[in-house]
Amino acid sequence: EEEAKLQNGGFLPCPPGPAGTALEEPLRSCRLRSETERRGGAAAGSPPPSGDPGDEAGSRAQAAPGVRTCRGRAEPPAPLGFTDVNLNSRNTYEVSRRRSAPEHLPHGGTAPAAPAPPQEPAERARRAGIAGAGSSFAEFFTRNFFTKRTKELKPAVQSAPGWKLFGKVPPRENLPKDSKIIQQEYEARTGRMYKPPPPSARRKNIEFEPLSTTALILEDRPANLPAKSVEEALRHRQEYDEMVAEAKKREIKEAHKRKKIMRERFKQEENIASAMVIWVNEILPNWEGMRATRRVRELWWQGLPPSVRGKVWSLAVGNELNITPELYEIFLSRAKERWKSFSETSSENDIEDAVASVADREASLELIKLDISRTFPSLYIFQKGGPYHDLLHSVLGAYTCYRPDVGYVQGMSFIAAVLILNLEEADAFIAFANLLNKPCQLAFFRVDHSMMLKYFAAFEVFFEENLPKLFLHFKSYSLTPDIYLIDWIFTLYSKSLPLDLACRVWDVFCRDGEEFLFRTGLGILRLYEDILLQMDFIHIAQFLTKLPEDITSEKLFSCIAAIQMQNSNKKWAQVFASLMKDNKEGDKNHSPALKS
Repeated sequence: EEEAKLQNGGFLPCPPGPAGTALEEPLRSCRLRSETERRGGAAAGSPPPSGDPGDEAGSRAQAAPGVRTCRGRAEPPAPLGFTDVNLNSRNTYEVSRRRSAPEHLPHGGTAPAAPAPPQEPAERARRAGIAGAGSSFAEFFTRNFFTKRTKELKPAVQSAPGWKLFGKVPPRENLPKDSKIIQQEYEARTGRMYKPPPPSARRKNIEFEPLSTTALILEDRPANLPAKSVEEALRHRQEYDEMVAEAKKREIKEAHKRKKIMRERFKQEENIASAMVIWVNEILPNWEGMRATRRVRELWWQGLPPSVRGKVWSLAVGNELNITPELYEIFLSRAKERWKSFSETSSENDIEDAVASVADREASLELIKLDISRTFPSLYIFQKGGPYHDLLHSVLGAYTCYRPDVGYVQGMSFIAAVLILNLEEADAFIAFANLLNKPCQLAFFRVDHSMMLKYFAAFEVFFEENLPKLFLHFKSYSLTPDIYLIDWIFTLYSKSLPLDLACRVWDVFCRDGEEFLFRTGLGILRLYEDILLQMDFIHIAQFLTKLPEDITSEKLFSCIAAIQMQNSNKKWAQVFASLMKDNKEGDKNHSPALKS
């Protein structure tokens, strides 16, 4: 053992076997080289003798294929390792070979002066021999299943985002492009140069620039898809240009339409502002002397300014009943007492019986609660909890106690609501009571059938005079005016028309009286004559009950102005008076008392 130690540099030789054989040549060359330098037989940097075993080992290392040399040391050929397959992308495999033997051995041109610790050669032997067979498995599992070292050695190639069983989805390679980059690519591809207009021109035409076409960007297919053919690319280019052109035309048309609407709205606001000054400063202070003049009637036809609408309505309707605010408080307190008694004693069946009774119309107070919730539901101001709920309830309740012979009838809530929106509480009640005291409204709300038939007959006279074709179409389906006129008259068009348009109808109604209500009905029929001629009985009734919401005041009032309320040189009042006279004579001729 001592001789073996001396021959091996003071250490035990490697055991026989594959591991020992693998390290025999490099260790022997290092040992002989270190012994030669210790003896000091040669100068530093001089070549060794020709018979030196180190040269023999170096020649063998050069001759032997697959052996690596490092400063006079020869390394054995590394045993075959395992094939490492990394699934870094969906389309390709990254293949790499790893050697199971250690990749680096310690470099030593000259041996150290003092012998190394005994653990160093043992460790070398263990790494080169014992671990030669087992480290390949260890490195395979550690380097393939734990990819941290793999990423450190070689960065993984990022691919398009896709599904992955474990881990995060890799980020996209193609980041969002800037608009300038897209414009440059488009110019390079098409050869066209985009010249932006000067700032003044762009600012002038900004509302005519198409908005939706800014998102229409013609791009090529992604790199992972087959490229377009020349014919397909040309076809797509043509389709894209057509899409942009159509979008631009549509948006230019919409811009012109919006501009026209805004222009009309500004003009209307200017007219209202100028008319308000005239009404406040000239007409209202001299109401009795100027209300019948031609100038005032023309201003009235154009619509009243909202700020003076309630005042003009009150003056036009008048107060023939001489109702005072104190009288309103009296009937309101009486209505509250009746509501309290109803809530304490009456049941639902008793209420229904009382409503059916004509003797006590005040019992219809309970119907008000049911009808208020259906008054202008889209405004959400008259429903329970809204700001005008209690106010509307008070006005209707006070009127029911004031006119128990009329009571509450469905449709009154819409009239009272419009008045409340334009007048104070007491003034709204006064206008409401006097408005319903007019002959036409009183006949309808008291359900006077004979009077209602007279109004319908007078309406048909002017219907046939102005719209003969539509009149015959209605006659063919036996469509009588009561089917659509009752709802219009009961609510004064506030339920069938938009609220702002209904208020303008009310403006002229306060000027012309009941005649304008039937003239407005004929104007609506004239406006939709072409549509109504294509409908049958059911569809006509449904259409006239709920008119389209896009109806405008300009179109409607132009049709109303085209209606001539004359028949054989007879106006509305003369026609209605003749019908009343004929009815009275007919009643006398058919009276049993006259026959007896």
